Amino acid sequence: MLKIAWSDIYAQSLPANHRFPMEKYVLLPEQLIYEGTISETNLFVPKSLSEVQVLRTHNSDYWLKLKNQRLSRQEERKTGFPLSEELVERERIIMQGTVDAAKYALMHGIGMNIAGGTHHAFTNRGEGFCLLNDIAIAAHELLERQLASKILVIDLDVHQGNGTAEIFSQESQVFTFSMHGEKNYPLQKEQSDLDVELADDSDDNTYLALLDLHLKALFQDFGPDFVFFQSGVDVLATDKLGRLGMTIDGCKRRDEMVLSICHQHKVPIAVCMGGGYSEDIKYIVDAHANTYRLAQEIFF
Repeated sequence: MLKIAWSDIYAQSLPANHRFPMEKYVLLPEQLIYEGTISETNLFVPKSLSEVQVLRTHNSDYWLKLKNQRLSRQEERKTGFPLSEELVERERIIMQGTVDAAKYALMHGIGMNIAGGTHHAFTNRGEGFCLLNDIAIAAHELLERQLASKILVIDLDVHQGNGTAEIFSQESQVFTFSMHGEKNYPLQKEQSDLDVELADDSDDNTYLALLDLHLKALFQDFGPDFVFFQSGVDVLATDKLGRLGMTIDGCKRRDEMVLSICHQHKVPIAVCMGGGYSEDIKYIVDAHANTYRLAQEIFF
């Protein structure tokens, strides 16, 4: 059975007028249940991540500042969020959601989180709507428990996974692959194990040809035994914060490509949502929903 992390706290802890589209966390599971893609039995509510798990990835000084609401105003502004105790607790629950999704992936081939993809969180700081890095935390959990030994991070958000790249820069058991807009945020890029930078307005054909080429090479040369997929839909031409030219169908074909190669090679995959900032929320929800529709179609 497909297991999906979701909690109503995902859509809480921010002011109603905040520009981050929190409503997608409510609308997406409602849509998936309404259309029959999933039922409520597919959803599980994660608990709060332990401090031990946080500190496998993040600097203790940073974590204490975050936990005790002691970020400087400049540090808080970089995250893009007004800091609060509730926000930090929300983050811990999202982190645990990705850890749990990874463990479900080991059992069922795939596990998913209707949140996460917080790839701009570094060892010692947060930025870009990210306080803690769920992919890194979950990867460290698998490595610590010897549940995986060669982890591939496939980050297809329109923005580079700079925090993930920094965290794993010295970790040979984790390969970071980020395919993103060349001129998009962050201005100062980190060095992933593989960065593929795309020109503004790159279309479906350009994007998918490159992705196909690199995915096949990575599965052949690196040979992962676990995959984390950051499935941001800010690659759409309609996205306010993206600069690419992809359609919803192209985004769907992107996800099909990733899920299919994992299924073909029998490599478990944990999927987290990532970004999506189109003006019309229906584009965000439909593009994200396609990932869950494909998961059911390919794995179950």
